[in-house]
Amino acid sequence: MSSPEIASPPERPGDGPLPAPTVSVRAGETSPDFEHDRPLLELLKIAAPSVATMSSYTIMQFVDKLMVSRIGPEPIYVAAQSNAGILCWTLMTFCVGVTGVVSSFVSQNLGAGKPERGSAYAWTSMWIAVGYWLAVMLPAVLIVPLVYGRLHGDNAALLENEVGYAQIVLAGAVFTLMSKGLHNYFFGLHKPGVVMVAVVLANLVNIFASIVLVFGAGGFPLGDAPGGAFGWLWMAVWPLFEGVTAAAAGLAGMLGVEPMRVRGAAYGTLLANTLEWGIPLAVFLGPKMAAKFGTRRAWRLNVQCLRDLFRVGWPAGLMFINELVCWAMLMIWLIPLGGRARAIALGQPESAIENAAVVANTTGWITLQWMHLAFMPTVGISIATQAMVGKAIGAGRLDIAAARTWLCMRVAMVYMGTCALCFLLFRSELLSVFINKDTDAETTAELLRLGGWMLIGAAVFQVFDAVAIITSAALRGAGDTVWPGVLTIVLSWTLIIGLGYGLIVVSPILGAMGPWIGASSYISVLGIALLLRFLGGKWKTLSLVKRDDPGHPAPVPEAEALANPGPGPDPTSGMA
Repeated sequence: MSSPEIASPPERPGDGPLPAPTVSVRAGETSPDFEHDRPLLELLKIAAPSVATMSSYTIMQFVDKLMVSRIGPEPIYVAAQSNAGILCWTLMTFCVGVTGVVSSFVSQNLGAGKPERGSAYAWTSMWIAVGYWLAVMLPAVLIVPLVYGRLHGDNAALLENEVGYAQIVLAGAVFTLMSKGLHNYFFGLHKPGVVMVAVVLANLVNIFASIVLVFGAGGFPLGDAPGGAFGWLWMAVWPLFEGVTAAAAGLAGMLGVEPMRVRGAAYGTLLANTLEWGIPLAVFLGPKMAAKFGTRRAWRLNVQCLRDLFRVGWPAGLMFINELVCWAMLMIWLIPLGGRARAIALGQPESAIENAAVVANTTGWITLQWMHLAFMPTVGISIATQAMVGKAIGAGRLDIAAARTWLCMRVAMVYMGTCALCFLLFRSELLSVFINKDTDAETTAELLRLGGWMLIGAAVFQVFDAVAIITSAALRGAGDTVWPGVLTIVLSWTLIIGLGYGLIVVSPILGAMGPWIGASSYISVLGIALLLRFLGGKWKTLSLVKRDDPGHPAPVPEAEALANPGPGPDPTSGMA
């Protein structure tokens, strides 16, 4: 694969060349950050806000699951919200993957001393998001009932709730998609605090709005504060939560809001996602950013940046959507199929067979929710990895790029190893959080039995997952995206789908654990393979920055443009 570079656009008749950006650090020189060389501080500065940001969607889904689990004792509400949530996220992931490389372009130009080139990539990512929403997400609103009708048409309650949640989230997904590219701009610029503020506020809004919309004036059914291993934590936050739910119930009563149940959780998430986009956008367009980086002048669609993002980002987008498709098939199809196969193998009656499928589906989602809380902070660390590796490569410091990767990997492995230990020691307590207290004893026992085994399986591959997430980000920061993308496609279909389905056929008594073993194998093998790719060093030959290129279409800062207007049409418009 040839080294990806940013090509220079042809000059238009009558245009003078774009003024060369002010270079604060010449390529190959040591930047002040590298001279002082405090890598752990640099990691924490970027990773802490990144962790908060990447945990945002997971926390919203966690809150949604907690809310809907209290609607009633039936396990269908958690299953419905989860089935719909993964479908929506799966459809978004190709766009998220493509715009995710915004961070690589911005950080490498930052390392090369040309940070003003990044604003055109941020605008281009938002144009991509709008186009993708129109072409994919809106049509999906009409297709969702057909998809779930084929899968769960025999369970009317499950079908109604999952279709309602999915259609709301899909219709408003444009704000989520635009926010991801804009977030990656700030990550690449090493200014992640802007995004952290946005996601913290968005999650607080989501909690309050979800209580209002899901339960109306009745409020969240608190009951007694839970005990168990986490009783001390619940006791610490319980008075605050009581106050919040009382205020939400009062507001719902004053406004006459009727309980929307699962649909209410979707509206709460949509409102929060809009806020996650609006706050960074306000900063991006603010006078300081506009004066320093020309953010307001780059709003037109930049064809060259569009080509750059798709050339480097399509493998990442394909990798993300493929992986999510396989995980969606695992959770929505294979795990319920495994539960049904086990019930048939045990000779259970027809009613028990269908219930076994729903219980397996619900258990898988509860387990995956705790896995998300384990690996999404690591994804946040990986964003820091991608930004630091990109900056180091842009500055010509491959040694620092490698050192930052190993530092991030050590931190991620320690964190996910600790999560693995928690999965082993507190299985029942973790699972019980999402089990309604009014659920019958037999169903509760099966949820705890199957979920316990799933959490043990998850504990086994946590460290491998850390390795896979960090090495993938390091390779992406360097622009090495094709090989990891192909590898992910091959392994996911071979192990998650092929091995998972094969174990159901060969050993149905394993039930839902058969597909879970296939997924565990996938993560372990992927981690090892990506580590070997990184050690091979191909990434060291790649660059996303074409150095000393005054013809690049990205805008110069407003202050510089006003000082050097130049002849001909406005050269800072961002048009290719």
